[in-house]
Amino acid sequence: MSIFSKIKDAIFGKKAEAREAPRTQPSGHGTTDAPVIEAQPRPVIDVENHLDSMPGADSLNWRTSIVDLMKLLGIDSDYEARKALAIEMGREDYAGTAEDNIWLHRRVMNGLAANGGKVPAEFLD
Repeated sequence: MSIFSKIKDAIFGKKAEAREAPRTQPSGHGTTDAPVIEAQPRPVIDVENHLDSMPGADSLNWRTSIVDLMKLLGIDSDYEARKALAIEMGREDYAGTAEDNIWLHRRVMNGLAANGGKVPAEFLD
C-alpha cells in the first residue's frame, strides 16, 4: 500500500465497497430477478475538522508540517518515508529540506482535495 493511500485511509476510512441493495430489478427474461448493485456515495470529509478532532492534534503542527501530519495519522514520518511519499507525489529529487517538506505537505493536501476531501484553500497550491 502506498504511503498516500495510508494517509487517505486514515482520514477517509477504507473505500466503501459496492453493496447489494435489498430490492431486485426484473432481468427482462420474465422469470428471474437480478439483484441491483449500487455503489454507496462516500460522504465529503472536512479534512481540517477531522484532523483537529484526532487525539494529539492540539500538540502537533499538522497544518504546516508534513512530519506532524504523518505523526498525527500514525504513519512513519522519517526521511525515507517522506522521500517515498514525495516520489509517489511526483518529486524524484526530494532532499528533506524545509522547502521540500512544504511542497510535500501541499501536494498531500491537494491529493486529499482531489479525492473528495474538503480542504481549506490556504492548504492548497
